[in-house]
Amino acid sequence: MSDTFRLTLAQLNATVGALEDNADRVRAAWQEAKLAGADMVAFPEMFITGYQLQDLVRKPAFAADVQRVLERLAADCADGPAIGIGGPWPGPDKPFNAYFILQGGKITARVLKQHLPNYKVFDEKRYYHAGTPQGPVSVGPLRIGVPVCEDGWFEDVTETLEESGAEILLMPNGSPYHRGKMNIRQAVTVARVIETGLPLVYLNLVGGQDDQVFDGASFVLNPGGVLTHQMPAFDEAITHVDFTRTDAGWRAVEGERVVLPDTWESDYRAMVESVRDYVAKTGFSQVLLGLSGGIDSAIVATIAADALGPRNVHCVMMPSEYTSQESLDDAAEVAGNLGCRLDTVPISGARAAMTEALAPLFAGTEPGLTEENIQSRLRGVILMALSNKFGAMLLTTGNKSEVAVGYATIYGDMAGGYNPIKDMYKTRVFQTCRWRNANHRPWMRAAAGEVIPPRVIDKPPTAELRADQKDSDSLPPYEVLDEILEMLIDKEASVADVVAMGHDRAIVKKVEHLLYISEYKRFQSAPGARLSEKAFWLDRRYPIVNRWRDGSE
Repeated sequence: MSDTFRLTLAQLNATVGALEDNADRVRAAWQEAKLAGADMVAFPEMFITGYQLQDLVRKPAFAADVQRVLERLAADCADGPAIGIGGPWPGPDKPFNAYFILQGGKITARVLKQHLPNYKVFDEKRYYHAGTPQGPVSVGPLRIGVPVCEDGWFEDVTETLEESGAEILLMPNGSPYHRGKMNIRQAVTVARVIETGLPLVYLNLVGGQDDQVFDGASFVLNPGGVLTHQMPAFDEAITHVDFTRTDAGWRAVEGERVVLPDTWESDYRAMVESVRDYVAKTGFSQVLLGLSGGIDSAIVATIAADALGPRNVHCVMMPSEYTSQESLDDAAEVAGNLGCRLDTVPISGARAAMTEALAPLFAGTEPGLTEENIQSRLRGVILMALSNKFGAMLLTTGNKSEVAVGYATIYGDMAGGYNPIKDMYKTRVFQTCRWRNANHRPWMRAAAGEVIPPRVIDKPPTAELRADQKDSDSLPPYEVLDEILEMLIDKEASVADVVAMGHDRAIVKKVEHLLYISEYKRFQSAPGARLSEKAFWLDRRYPIVNRWRDGSE
């Protein structure tokens, strides 16, 4: 019996529903593994279909197509390394989340996920049956235990695998990014290694799917929690891991360990990758956005240019009589620094026409928020017209602070297909701009250096919808607002908890009120990159109609 085993890890980017394309990616990686003398090539959870599938997985025609593609893949890859790959397996009324072993032209084993996550962005109990305990699968000389993603978080699964003869653990994952996620993964997997005494391979998807970004960062641990391999975060990669049989059992031979990015870089990279994949996977190649001269549109333009290249980013300045020369200059400088096209389309004529059309109905009323919102909605009409005419996806630019309290105009600046900064509070936007000015990486397609002028970062935020308008006219300073919002949203704190931190109760109650009454806007808002554990949409689901308010003192 052989005392060596080469396992190729394919940390790749799958596209939901693109079964043939995903299968072709498997064939290419399998061929590379074969040339490298691998015994097996492993792919992440649900790789053949992409992840997450939501209700698509329940469609019978889709299930039949998946099985057809898997069977043909097994036949095409009969002469070479075994394949481990995730996908759905039909059940009596809903499928299982399965991991298939393909050997010798056939599907020789199916491992069914036992623990189905039903929290945060996951609804797997809605979509899948839970599997029952299983033993390891045999590939060549090695018995491999396969805890599928969430199963690796439960010691009962890995202990059963160890007790039934597993010699290593292969943990295929579809684990989306959020800030601090890597520390959690490492803590859980080290615990499983210590409990079982077995080497563990953590293999994760990479790439964007709707609001979620799978960050890869796959790794291998030897007994004792010793890190032998660390694959890159966010990048596709293929890594060959050699295992040898020792007197103490199978052990991974040490390989490359890349340095993972810090939190600021990881958040920024997640936003870049989410734009890149959302645009490409939905069939677009270019984006456009309104560039106002403010900080939010500046960082969105920078993210888009880093994701798609400056030539594929079209910026539009739409001034009114309230737009300052400083804003015009700042927008021009941002676009120039990035190398993006900038066009100017004044809204003065359109606004005059709207004012005239509505004058009979508005007679006797005072100008106010309605007139301000008309300006925003006119800009939305212009941008959507350009999107329709030239086939570029419109990006929206509202940060999490604005999205939380409703300081964005529905059918106006909220119009668009994707919002890269939807899960980033305003104070983090400021810091992210400074980080991007000071850092450049090979994966960024825009220029290095100070692409966002300091004046854009430092000037008081304003929507410029009326004379001398500032955000602080109607909102507390962002450092105060964001602290309150983080407590109410991210920590689900009570009003009393926030007041105990030293915040004025009247301000806290105002923010709470704005948060709840803005739910209908968020329900209609564009998706955006998930950066935290409390992103709007799947992480935080509140009713639109909600009369409850926190009365705690």
